[in-house]
Amino acid sequence: MGGLIPAAYSDFVGSFDSTRLHVVTGKGGTGKSTVAAALALALASTGKQVLLCEVEGRQGIAQLFDVPPLPYQERHIAHGSGPDAGDVYALAIDAESALLEYLAMYYHLGRAGRALDRFGVIDFATTIAPGVRDVLLTGKVYEAAKRNSRNKGARHYDAVVLDAPPTGRITQFLGVNEELAGLAKVGPIKSQADSVANLLRSGGTAVHLVTVLEEMPVQETADGVEELRAAQLPVGAIIVNLVRAKTLDAAQRELLLTGSVPPAKIAKQLTKAGIESTPEMVNSLLAEGRFQAERRVLEDEQRAVVATLGQPTVELPLLPGGIDLAGLYELAADLREQAMA
Repeated sequence: MGGLIPAAYSDFVGSFDSTRLHVVTGKGGTGKSTVAAALALALASTGKQVLLCEVEGRQGIAQLFDVPPLPYQERHIAHGSGPDAGDVYALAIDAESALLEYLAMYYHLGRAGRALDRFGVIDFATTIAPGVRDVLLTGKVYEAAKRNSRNKGARHYDAVVLDAPPTGRITQFLGVNEELAGLAKVGPIKSQADSVANLLRSGGTAVHLVTVLEEMPVQETADGVEELRAAQLPVGAIIVNLVRAKTLDAAQRELLLTGSVPPAKIAKQLTKAGIESTPEMVNSLLAEGRFQAERRVLEDEQRAVVATLGQPTVELPLLPGGIDLAGLYELAADLREQAMA
């Protein structure tokens, strides 16, 4: 626990409370989906009703919460911790279902739209024009976040968390509606594209970037922040995931790095603990200690790079037992303590 607390920390906490759409992105392997799930639980633990969405077709949410694969339908999957907690619902968004819903909502083509799907027209359209797929995916997220008068019977959410595409594609993914708005001059397509673009650039949206303390993910995060700012998309928090426990203090680290730890001292400590040592065992322990010390140096260097990005930063620990539902609640508690206290 314990992130790099910025000077404007109170503003950061307030922004988490007022943000309606949380977009979570990150380089592959950083735990983006895990962080999105933990964030949804953290928000629910403050009493909010939360919708957790995914758009990559991997059914990652279902795996994390150990529930059956999600259909194109909002399903209750968890309850936040605490007596006044809210609930987490989940939705796996696919472009074909989103287009059918769009045709039914705006053009009243329910049965005709399903006929188009049977003929493969929808799949054909989204395949030859990949941007159309992103428009449909973000459009459904917009609908869930805004819940306009066309959805009188739909559930209202206090916050929507989107497990979004990776950092390298996030600016294009979020900016596709602005491109469409520029092409469509009038009509419902133009109107919806403008509405989605306005939501994504509003104060009610935050794009959070997940990274780990390694050079390539941190560099991709820095590039992502720069691209998002250039596109005038609202950058939220940098969430540093999989942070190892700090088992070495500065003095111990220096001794290991300089090879100043006497092997005899290690052997003596092993004997005191009731372990029969050998020179090979002692040398192996010293080598592991030096590796951990070197890794700490590299992590601190990357932590310093993250600090230069000028965004609020929180850190989530590496859980030794891996990620299960209990682990998600643990990470949610860390997020709540650092970002929502």
